[in-house]
Amino acid sequence: MSKLEIHQIPVLSDNYVYLFREPESGLVGVVDPAVAGPVLDKLEELDWTLTHIINTHHHPDHTGANLELKEKTGCTIVGAKNDASRIPGIDIKVEEGDIFEFGKENACVFEVPGHTVGHIAYWFEKSDALFCGDTLFALGCGRLFEGTPGQMWHSISKFRDLPDQTKVYCAHEYTEANGRFAVSVNPGNDALKKRFAEIVAMRKKKLPTVPSTLGEEKETNPFMRADDPGLAAELALSGADPVEVFAETRRRKDSF
Repeated sequence: MSKLEIHQIPVLSDNYVYLFREPESGLVGVVDPAVAGPVLDKLEELDWTLTHIINTHHHPDHTGANLELKEKTGCTIVGAKNDASRIPGIDIKVEEGDIFEFGKENACVFEVPGHTVGHIAYWFEKSDALFCGDTLFALGCGRLFEGTPGQMWHSISKFRDLPDQTKVYCAHEYTEANGRFAVSVNPGNDALKKRFAEIVAMRKKKLPTVPSTLGEEKETNPFMRADDPGLAAELALSGADPVEVFAETRRRKDSF
């Protein structure tokens, strides 16, 4: 079984870019390159040749280096079919249910609107790797810049069907702030309080809290648990529709 070799590159103030290689084919991809310099430096360090850019959505801190990297490496750019006009340099357009073949590994494509209307995610099943951009964060989710609470809840719910061991390669180091908020709305969640204490300790040592696992998120992330009666009760929304619970959770986070 061929699994991806994945390297996490911190860029800007809190972004993560992911460089990955499929060992049998030698194909090399980068997820959401905000800036080119750190990616080129890592490629040189590893003696890898970039073949693909994998974009989750159009925001500049995810596509900012597309054209520069394409010019310097000749790589192929993959992005959402229904948002192709906003993905710089796009070559391959993918949509819900597509299988993107990457050497001996395949990625299942999910359309996950909410943060943007054209957001997508890539699940490499054999590698237990989910590249979810700004849809799902460790203990959080992205702001709803273009979509609705209903769309985002439906999008995040797709991830709940994936295996617990799946690693969540999200795009930002927001976990400590997300955890502080999560505890405020779900104080009765003992697993959450334990995890948050561990996260605080990690950040004091300047260690990354990403990737997490979907198992951890299902148990502790309030945005993945909008149908949990305990969370609804703590929000004074017992019996409410999960979309209403999700919307209230997101509203509180926006002003936290």
